[in-house]
Amino acid sequence: MGVLLSAPVQALACSACFGKSDSAMAKGMNAGIFSMLAMVGVVLSGAASFMVFLARRSAKTAREEAAAASANGPGQSTPTPLE
Repeated sequence: MGVLLSAPVQALACSACFGKSDSAMAKGMNAGIFSMLAMVGVVLSGAASFMVFLARRSAKTAREEAAAASANGPGQSTPTPLE
């Protein structure tokens, strides 16, 4: 077993790993990597913008409820849509 592992063999790597960085295969692999990276960026920015939307909407709702509570006077509750 050790003899088979230590026997010299030619490394059959792809052109991107083997060092031919100007070949068509390496350019295609780099394009694929960058397109997948762009897709991850789009998804993450979409999730982040949705979280910003929720935070702004929550702050706006809290301001509106505080304004309604101060307009009704102390001790009075604001009506909810379900009442």
